[in-house]
Amino acid sequence: MTKYYRHNTAVVERGAVVGEGTKIWHFSHIMKGAHIGKNCIIGQNCFVGSRAKLGNFVKLQNNVSVWDLVTLEDYVFVGPSAVFTNDVNPRAKYPKGGKWVPTIVKEGVSIGANATILCGITIGKNGFIGAGSVVTRNVPDYGLFVGIPARLAGWMCECGERLNFIEEESKCSKCGKRYLKKGTEVRLV
Repeated sequence: MTKYYRHNTAVVERGAVVGEGTKIWHFSHIMKGAHIGKNCIIGQNCFVGSRAKLGNFVKLQNNVSVWDLVTLEDYVFVGPSAVFTNDVNPRAKYPKGGKWVPTIVKEGVSIGANATILCGITIGKNGFIGAGSVVTRNVPDYGLFVGIPARLAGWMCECGERLNFIEEESKCSKCGKRYLKKGTEVRLV
C-alpha cells in the first residue's frame, strides 16, 4: 500500500523511493532509484532522475526536471520551469555515460521561476535565487542572487524577508530573527 499520492497520469518507476505524504501530480515521471522525502509536492510535468535526491517538504512547481546527481535538501522550493544541469560541456556525439557533475541545494533555498542552475554549484542554506537568474557560482548561506550571470544582491532571512544590515547586524522586520554578517558570510544568532 502506497502512503503517497500519485495522479493516474504520473509514472513512478518500481525502485523509486517516495516518502509518506508526498503528492505527485499530472504527467510527472519519477525514475527508478530516485529518492523523494516525506510531504513533498511534485507539480505537473516534472521529472526526477534515478540518482536525484529530494529531502522532506520539497516543492517542485510545474515543468521542473531534477537530473541525476542533483540534491535538494529539506524545505527547498523550486519555481515553475526552473532548470538544473548536470553536464558542464554536453555533446550529443560524445556522451558522458553517467559521469555527471553534482549540484547541491541546501535546506530552505527558494529558486525563482525560470532560473537556471549550472552544475557543480552549491546554493547555501536559505539562499534565494531570483526569477530568470542564471547561477554560475556558489551562493553563500542566506544569499540573494539575481541576474545573468547571478550576483549577490543582498541577504534573506530564513522566513523569506530581505535583511537590511546596519554594519554587521540585522534583525528581520517580519520574524525578529537576528543575523551577523562578516564579509560574505551571514549566520543566524
